[in-house]
Amino acid sequence: MNFESIYLKHSSLVYNVALQYVQNKEDAEEITQDVFVKVYDKHSTFKGGSALKTWVYRITINTSLDFIKAKNRKKRAAFKNSDDTALEYVGDFNHPGVLLENKENMARLFNAINQLPENQRTVLILLKVDDLSQKEVAEILDKSLKAIESIFQRAKTNLKKILTNAEGL
Repeated sequence: MNFESIYLKHSSLVYNVALQYVQNKEDAEEITQDVFVKVYDKHSTFKGGSALKTWVYRITINTSLDFIKAKNRKKRAAFKNSDDTALEYVGDFNHPGVLLENKENMARLFNAINQLPENQRTVLILLKVDDLSQKEVAEILDKSLKAIESIFQRAKTNLKKILTNAEGL
């Protein structure tokens, strides 16, 4: 499979996964570009040990998480190097599938999801936002079905706690 067909088949998937992590259109576009630079550089070495979609998902997740970590490092550096209080990055939540009246609730939900540990956030997004099966998520993350089940249960419990605390209940 050539690079152009990989891009045409997977670009919207990559963009949407990235958008779910960063909730910012420009950042998601930047991540999408980074992912396809990596895919271009490595597509000739893809061995087919897993499905191409799984491979692209892995690259997208890792690139998204790396982007968030880099952005957080920059925030911390800005905070340390400035006398002014650094504002926490919330981002412009601009997911195309969200209706205007649900935008605030979705932003609150994704803010809570972003507070979860990396593995819980990833499993929750893949299962509930991307609507993948537990088997697909296990394959993408190279974990057992039991491990995915356990991580998902912890994610739900922690998400409920975060949302309850945020609402002051």
